[in-house]
Amino acid sequence: MDTQAQLLAQTAVAHMLQHDAFSQWLGIKLLALRPGYAKINMTVRPEMLNGLGIVHGGIAFSLADSCFAFACNSRNNTSVALDTAINFLKPVYPADVLVAEAQEMHDGRSTGLYHITITNQHGKVVALFKGTCFRTGKPVVG
Repeated sequence: MDTQAQLLAQTAVAHMLQHDAFSQWLGIKLLALRPGYAKINMTVRPEMLNGLGIVHGGIAFSLADSCFAFACNSRNNTSVALDTAINFLKPVYPADVLVAEAQEMHDGRSTGLYHITITNQHGKVVALFKGTCFRTGKPVVG
């Protein structure tokens, strides 16, 4: 792997995380990162539940969306969501530890396509997310 590209990915995503109050509120931790790839996790807290006692869908979506953002901005080319979709496969409960892993499917000049899988602490897939980003051509840092 290109060491310079890896360092740039880490710098860009560290900058994003430092300025992302919502991801901080979610309790997101970065587990792995490389250009076009990100893996993060978080633990579900009671205030993240809906009226049925399961995690609000917006929490799982937000975890996937943050993972998507980190992966598509990891080349230091500011990228914003163009289209996203999520499928919820299993319920998520309090104290579950969720892991989101983004895989780059397409790295184009102006767009990128990413698939994000969310699993729980038992390795069960709880949601699948697909995101297309638009690349602005502006750097995230420096």
